Formats: sequence, C-alpha cells, structure tokens
Amino acid sequence: MDFAYGAAHRLRMACGTAARHVGAGRRLLVYCTDERRLRRFDALLWEFEPASFIPHVLADDPLADQADVVLVADAATLNRTPPLGWLLNLDLECPPDAGRFERILEIVSGHEADIQAARRRWATYQQAGHDVRGHRLPSDHPAIGNHRGA
Repeated sequence: MDFAYGAAHRLRMACGTAARHVGAGRRLLVYCTDERRLRRFDALLWEFEPASFIPHVLADDPLADQADVVLVADAATLNRTPPLGWLLNLDLECPPDAGRFERILEIVSGHEADIQAARRRWATYQQAGHDVRGHRLPSDHPAIGNHRGA
C-alpha cells in the first residue's frame, strides 16, 4: 500500500497517476463508492491532457476487458472484477479484499477530512498486516500544495 500525500487536488493527481500507468503499459482499477467523486474523476480523465486520451470505462461496460483504466463504483463489482494487479483507491474507506491486489495506491490531499480518512485507511491496512509506505509529493509539482503529513 502506497500513500502519496500532499496533493493540492486529489482527483487531478489521480488522473496523472492513471496517465503514468497507462503510459507504462499497466492497466489500473480505480475504486470509489462515492458516485459524485467517481463521475468527476471520469470527467477529468476526458479533459486531463487535451492532446491525449486515457482509455477508461466503468467495470460493467462490455469493453472493460480491454480498457486501460477500469472504474469500479461498488464493493460487489470490485469483488467480481479481475484485480489487474494495481488499484487506485479514491474511496474514503479501504477497498474490500485489499490483499488480492499487487499494489494499492492512495492519494491524499491537504484537506483535513481527506487526511483523517487516510489515517484510518493506513491503520486498517497495517492492522491487516499489509506493508504500508508513505511518500510526500514534491512541493514543486504543479498539482501539489502545502501539506504537513497524513
């Protein structure tokens, strides 16, 4: 489990993360049970880089087996979706059955509610026996703001 903290805008940073994974030839699941947040992330993927496109679909789409980024909106769908190795968690809670993923990525903004939710997820992962690592995002990154830690 990898926590990247200090993002000025969590969803924009998540778009950059998705773009890097697609560019590296990796497929990625994105999990979020908050329908509004997932719709916003979906919209941001369309406009993130005007000169490129990050192929993505919802998990129940017929093209989900071929898409580079698969958006998952609920625990039941996540449980029946092949793990693809990497999962980007945009939910405020830990994804169910976290151990089946090769790696889980968490992005934490400087917003207090986001920091508190990240601390709960960190503790939950640790209690489950997962190796948890934190990475402070560089302050000179254009999508990063000031943050004191998560």
